[in-house]
Amino acid sequence: QAAAVQSRRPQEASAAARSAREGRRATPEIMGKAAKAAAGKKKLPSAPLADKKKKAQKNPLFEKTPRNFRLGGDIQPKRDLTRFVRWPKYVRLQRMKKIMLMRLKMPPAINQFNMTIDKNQAATLLRLLKKYQPETGEAKKNRLMEMAQQKKDGQEVKTKKPTVIKYGLNHVTTLIENKAAKLVVIAHDVDPIEMVCWLPALCRKKDVPYCIIKGKGRLGMLVHKKAASCVALTTVRQEDKAELDKLADNFKAQFNDNAEVRRRWGGGIMGIKSQHVMQRREKAIQIE
Repeated sequence: QAAAVQSRRPQEASAAARSAREGRRATPEIMGKAAKAAAGKKKLPSAPLADKKKKAQKNPLFEKTPRNFRLGGDIQPKRDLTRFVRWPKYVRLQRMKKIMLMRLKMPPAINQFNMTIDKNQAATLLRLLKKYQPETGEAKKNRLMEMAQQKKDGQEVKTKKPTVIKYGLNHVTTLIENKAAKLVVIAHDVDPIEMVCWLPALCRKKDVPYCIIKGKGRLGMLVHKKAASCVALTTVRQEDKAELDKLADNFKAQFNDNAEVRRRWGGGIMGIKSQHVMQRREKAIQIE
């Protein structure tokens, strides 16, 4: 057995030496193949007309300071958040009321208050009415003091009836019934509207020129109040007579003698989605 082991050792040693020589011979062959493969790939030339990007020169005076709008960073920019606002209840109510009045059908007696005089007519009318404003509380107090002083001194007190616009619903109604009013101006936004919705019919019956103007507040300013539902002119000075007659004729044609005002219904305006649905429905009917 010892002889067999000794004879096996030189054989193993010679086999190991042979494999090492073969390995040394193989490495340069492998390296040569890799080099040939690398040389086989051609290097493409760069495009001759390609625009070379010029590096912008940094100005040390104006340094970039990019902002970070993430959590804990810079303050967010101002945005229009109107759609996301929780509006006060009175704002929501008035918006809902406006939409409801658009949707509901409105009879001619109510709808006539949407047909008002235009901006130029209103400016001319208000300029005339402003000349006949009633006296303020302060002016009245001074006038009464002067009259009292004149009486005290034994002088004759001269009083002249002032030419002013008349206001107050009951007072104006009486003037219309007696045909004393020369021109009646009614506000379009009286609330409740039932207070004045019969007034145009009365004016037509008594043949008194009337018009509907936007804003009860504007009429109120003329008579030193917050608001006035209607005002009336009974008399004017000689220099304003022609202007009053011209306005009365225009308003008579526009309101008193206009049959369209008494017939036209209002409202019934649907939202944009409903309008599109109706259009699609009509198209489908036409196709059939």
